[in-house]
Amino acid sequence: MIVFLKRLIKDGFQRVLKVGLMTLLLVFISGFWGCDFLEVDPIGKTTIPVLFSDMDGIQSALPGAYSAVYEYYDNNFYLYPDVAGDMLSLNVVGGSAEMVEQYNFSSTPDDAAGTVGHIWRYTYEALANINNIIEYQPSLVEKYPQYEDQLNEILAEALFLRALVHFDVCRCYAQPYNYTEDASHPGVPIVLKTPGPDDNLPRSSVAEVYDQILKDLDLAIELFEGKVASTPYYASQEAAYALKARVALYMENWDDVIAYSDILIGQRELTKREDYTDMFNNLEAGDEMIFRLNGLYKSSSLSSFYSPISPVAIPADTLISLFDDPNDIRLELLTDESNEPVCKKFWITAEVSEQEKHYDPIVLRLSEVFLNRAEAYLNKQMYEEAANDVKVIQARATGKDPEDILISYDPVELEKIIDRERAKELCFEGIRFFDITRRKKDLVREASTTSTVQYIAYPSDLFVLPIPEKELNANNNITPNPTVND
Repeated sequence: MIVFLKRLIKDGFQRVLKVGLMTLLLVFISGFWGCDFLEVDPIGKTTIPVLFSDMDGIQSALPGAYSAVYEYYDNNFYLYPDVAGDMLSLNVVGGSAEMVEQYNFSSTPDDAAGTVGHIWRYTYEALANINNIIEYQPSLVEKYPQYEDQLNEILAEALFLRALVHFDVCRCYAQPYNYTEDASHPGVPIVLKTPGPDDNLPRSSVAEVYDQILKDLDLAIELFEGKVASTPYYASQEAAYALKARVALYMENWDDVIAYSDILIGQRELTKREDYTDMFNNLEAGDEMIFRLNGLYKSSSLSSFYSPISPVAIPADTLISLFDDPNDIRLELLTDESNEPVCKKFWITAEVSEQEKHYDPIVLRLSEVFLNRAEAYLNKQMYEEAANDVKVIQARATGKDPEDILISYDPVELEKIIDRERAKELCFEGIRFFDITRRKKDLVREASTTSTVQYIAYPSDLFVLPIPEKELNANNNITPNPTVND
């Protein structure tokens, strides 16, 4: 309420009324989307053009789009890749722990309120908000040519977000890009505008989804040209290049991974060792942050899930055993004072009020870019270059000089080293399970895992979530996923 009143004073009564209408509309749409993302209400269809009739409307919509993306990042989507992976141990006392179904690979299509329904609903809800911006931006450029630069930057941010959301939902409900030789296997519906009541969109192939992702990112990069990123909390040209590098990694387009990574590594520096934990614990954005979401004044599911006090989940022995140097700075975020495993990446220690404490989910950072490039170099048989990128990450973590670190150039051993560094550096940042599946590896958990599943061989139908039953019932063009939807 205080923030609302401050905006009322600063921006004027008319602007705040419009923001309020936008917020109410988004809530209204959300209620309908709980049934089926293709359902459209007639009130929304007539009200949205009014809200996007001037600059205030589109400027108000952009924060709403970011907030919609935050909604699924600070929840099941960010947790799923680690819960389903091999580096986390879940407290399943009584079998009622949060996300225990994903931990045990027993997700069901009728799980409307849990992970299966939540990720599907909120990713497509985010797309609805984003697509409204993209749809109405051209008419505003025509109406307000003096604001063309500003409107083009808004469009660029929306295109980046649309690419990100399509990439995220596809990774959850479809097998990885390289599952088939030409990526012709079922992906997810591509939504480029709010569908009409009779538009029952089918699942596009994974290849088609990735093509659309790249188209959006290419246009975003073009529109961002000349714009300098002032904060990692907004999409930027750097964020678009980083996401393109990650997408290229999943597509195994090694030359593209290297090219986009080169751009970023040439422009940015890693967060220094002495500042490393601050970018997780002290509300510091972090020098290496390329894109993260702002959780200010929002409750955080991540902080409660990984709370150092009675956590739902902790680092598994498989993760802790990867650390062979007790001075590795990353261990400070994975163990407590007694060296017991606990995830402190979501523990805010900054001296601020409880209201100001928040967690900002990390989406893209330079450490990942180095490791992406290392993997690409490895697959290009450029072993020295791959080793050098890994040394940069290890040197920062251990406080050593890269020249003092010895890494084998043997491709088999180097592949293992890169995989271990990705696990140590990027654990609990929503990546691990996707790393396993895209690399066509078996899932192998610690022998003492609390899950009912210790091993799953690749490929497996269990490596994707079921399509929600509500969606299947409402849309006869949607095909289910084998086994998990049975």
